[in-house]
Amino acid sequence: MTPQRHQKLLRVLDSRQPDLTVLLDNVHKPHNFSAILRSCDAVGVFEAHAVWGDPTLRPNHLTSGGAGKWVAIRTHPDIVSAVTELRSRGFQLVAAHPEGDATDYREIDYTRPTALMLGAELQGLGKQALECADARVCVPMMGMVESLNVSVAAATILFEAQRQRANADFYSTCRLDRAIYDKTLFEWAHPAVARYCRRHKLSYPDLNDDGEIAGPLPKPGQAP
Repeated sequence: MTPQRHQKLLRVLDSRQPDLTVLLDNVHKPHNFSAILRSCDAVGVFEAHAVWGDPTLRPNHLTSGGAGKWVAIRTHPDIVSAVTELRSRGFQLVAAHPEGDATDYREIDYTRPTALMLGAELQGLGKQALECADARVCVPMMGMVESLNVSVAAATILFEAQRQRANADFYSTCRLDRAIYDKTLFEWAHPAVARYCRRHKLSYPDLNDDGEIAGPLPKPGQAP
């Protein structure tokens, strides 16, 4: 762990947004899944949510251009379970859906806790997801095609959310819970040790000011 690497991890964690996320409804194509996660990382999304009705379609997040290392992925058994959890945490649900009464995506207030709902490339969001949405948004199109690729639409809307949040000074101070911050920092800085500790049900050891592990690792069966 170099000092430069440690400082970069701190800078990135300091800007993470616990109340900005995406909810992916059967987005199963690896290249779309990968691109959406990269956009999430770029705008500071801390955690993404996903539902796959058919487990065989679930993409391997390890193929997501490395972004899966930096954006946690929470999976849910169905869209209702996902929506129920997000609503309980105060999120507004914004559906990217270019039909019907969809409004310009720039008209939404993304400084509110927001979950952007995105559907698969061809089918779009399912009926249940659309019924749960608080708002439907679209990206205005001036050409012959009627909609953007789902990953491009995700990036467009997420960067508008970033713009609004930057203007509201959301990125200048850390907004993560301290315990979550420390846990995430350890897992980012020392992933192999973190896996070892989880496998043996051990607490993560402390880090020093340079991001190095302070002291010896506890052994299985030994109190940390």
